[in-house]
Amino acid sequence: MTLMERWYEEVWNKGRESAIDEMAAPDAVAHGLGEGGADVVGMVEFKKFFRTFQSALSDVHVAVENIVSEPDMAVARLSVTAKHTGDSLGIPAKGNNVSFGGVAIARLKDGKITEAWNYFEFAKMYQQMA
Repeated sequence: MTLMERWYEEVWNKGRESAIDEMAAPDAVAHGLGEGGADVVGMVEFKKFFRTFQSALSDVHVAVENIVSEPDMAVARLSVTAKHTGDSLGIPAKGNNVSFGGVAIARLKDGKITEAWNYFEFAKMYQQMA
């Protein structure tokens, strides 16, 4: 299993926040995940993003559809399903099922993610939550 596959399984599918520190550098940058598509810099900030999503969406499952991995870079095409059960993303929860896709490109160093470019269909997710 590649680092990226482990990341989605442990962090998102199992919801293990401690896995973030195991697999990402403390100063890693996650492009495209902050408010309005801004960068999330550092794992302290990433954990805030993670908790916000976890409190809004339950039953999160990220399927790695395809992956291309090299020693210092990996690209994954992803499918996400979840249930909107919390209000933390600014939309009152109605229990709607959501599904959307995405692509993540990660720079890897010393067995950890150091930088990632994230392109998710968040507009589609928000439409399904409304």
